[in-house]
Amino acid sequence: MDTQPLYDLAPIARLMFLGVVIALGPLAWVWVRNRHAPPAHRLRVLTLITLFLTFDLVLFGAFTRLTDSGLGCPDWPGCYGSVSPVGASTSIAAAQEAMPHGPVTFSKAWIEMIHRYLATAVGVLILVLSMVSWVERKRLSVSYVWPLVTLVWVCLQGAFGALTVTMKLFPAIVTLHLLGGLGLLALLRAQSVGYAQAEPGHRGPIPLSRGLRWGLIAVFLLLWLQIALGGWVSTNYAVLVCGEFPTCQGSWWPHMNFREGFTIWRELGQSHTGELITFPALTAIHYVHRLMAYLVLAAMLWLGWRLWSVDGMRPTARALLLLAAWQFGSGLTNVVLDWPLAAAVGHTGGAAALVIVLTGALCSTRLALRRDPATSVSPLPLSTPIR
Repeated sequence: MDTQPLYDLAPIARLMFLGVVIALGPLAWVWVRNRHAPPAHRLRVLTLITLFLTFDLVLFGAFTRLTDSGLGCPDWPGCYGSVSPVGASTSIAAAQEAMPHGPVTFSKAWIEMIHRYLATAVGVLILVLSMVSWVERKRLSVSYVWPLVTLVWVCLQGAFGALTVTMKLFPAIVTLHLLGGLGLLALLRAQSVGYAQAEPGHRGPIPLSRGLRWGLIAVFLLLWLQIALGGWVSTNYAVLVCGEFPTCQGSWWPHMNFREGFTIWRELGQSHTGELITFPALTAIHYVHRLMAYLVLAAMLWLGWRLWSVDGMRPTARALLLLAAWQFGSGLTNVVLDWPLAAAVGHTGGAAALVIVLTGALCSTRLALRRDPATSVSPLPLSTPIR
């Protein structure tokens, strides 16, 4: 395992071919079911399918991280220079024999490679979306720029996936990889709303009062901050340092080392000085995330209550309230039941679903203008015609 190059591009063509094969299924379904539909409708359906598969990819990425399978194949993009663990069986067997509970085993290698297969298929679908939006740009009232931005984004996300492996689960890189995956969900959701608004008969963006609109933006930003803190907890394996609720280690304010805990650029399990990270540093990481959760939960409950009375926003309010309850329950389960796998994956899924719901709420609403709310033009760039 030590002599294996970190980057081995030999299987990249076969890996890309496999991604194309996986992507052909959803592409064929969209074509058969919507071949006579307007371009905006076809693109909306394909975007929603890509969004669904990207959501699944985020969940499987969490499963990969939580099962310690991120280094199941120590090179990138293949596995010991092969497109699958089958071709790398000799190398995997040798690594597993040397360290039976180490980072490289057959099960971990398969989990890691399945994650890469799904990521490649999502990349192919996003490539198709960008190509179709460019070809149909003259017939669409929706900007083709955002699909191109999404294509660049997924390429960067792939680069962070490679760095996750080659930099040995460097916490800052793993956290950025998680944020990048959720950012991809936000971009796809924004595009799906833009395509829906471009279809005939759509009512257009829903007007919100100034206070509620800014409140929605504030909750959206708070959510991203909390996700970043949660990713930092997970990538530093700091969940179990507080095994009780609502206190931590028998105190409302346990001993914490914020400087060491929030030194961003450092190796996994190490402090900024290169020594083993201390327990107070891990406690700071965990407890800051928990304290922020109280604020975010209160903000989401407030937003759900306010949106409930807005015409057309009740489904969003209901989803927001249900997801807030889910996040509280799954987060509490992680603490008191010692981080069970299902609850941990479900907590990541809840965060991803909140990103989708709040992005959709932002893109489907606008600021109500006093002079003529019914005829105000949406400021969203996704609905701006390209001349």
